[in-house]
Amino acid sequence: MHGTLDRRGFLDRAQKFATVGMSAGALLAALSPNFALGQQVAKDDRRISTQWVEYPSPQGNGSIKGYLARRLATDGFMAFAPDALTPLGGYPGDEDKASENFAKLDQGKALQDFLAGAAWLKARPDSSGKLGVVGFCYGGGMVHMLTTRMPDIAAGVPFYGNVPATSEAAKVKTPLLLHFAGTDERINAAWPAYEAALQAAGVPFQANSYPGTQHGFNNDTTPRYDAASAKVAWEKTVAFFNERLKGERPRAG
Repeated sequence: MHGTLDRRGFLDRAQKFATVGMSAGALLAALSPNFALGQQVAKDDRRISTQWVEYPSPQGNGSIKGYLARRLATDGFMAFAPDALTPLGGYPGDEDKASENFAKLDQGKALQDFLAGAAWLKARPDSSGKLGVVGFCYGGGMVHMLTTRMPDIAAGVPFYGNVPATSEAAKVKTPLLLHFAGTDERINAAWPAYEAALQAAGVPFQANSYPGTQHGFNNDTTPRYDAASAKVAWEKTVAFFNERLKGERPRAG
């Protein structure tokens, strides 16, 4: 999902690592996401209300689809996840096809669609008017981009996301809580320069690194998942949103 190696290329290279009882195909299956394993809340859980919705795209693409979840008794937030691939037919239900389509996506237009989605959510009558954004990998980078365009975002939490150009940091007014994997060379290499730019701009932020983890450590559908680190990172995230969006003070200790 994060590189240029396609399925065929992976299988060809993985064959030399295959052993008795573990073919190249089995290696691929072991490394591929298993979404059933990642289910934290059942679809029919009565504590939440979920639905697919649409909101207008500012790009002349008609409407953008997204998944809206209103939690009544879990973490107490309303959450909305736009489908970035809507202009290309939406998420195809296949990770390989999704990866191909993401490479074709017009990122400038995608940003505008996400901005429109954030404004749509904030304007809903059942919204408090305080908006927080959280994302993972591509979504983490989108969190950063949104904070350079929407100064009224109250809280931003990027998990191992690409950072913008350092010149963009001066536009950020949003408090940030950042999560990094311990082993994630490409993402981590770009952070120090952006960190310095945020400091120079006076942006409040807290950066957390989790030793021994890899990019995607919060993704509980893959072998990279690190349950202990993911638990800590998510607890910090919820506490951050509680403080910034609900005005709740962090608990001592």
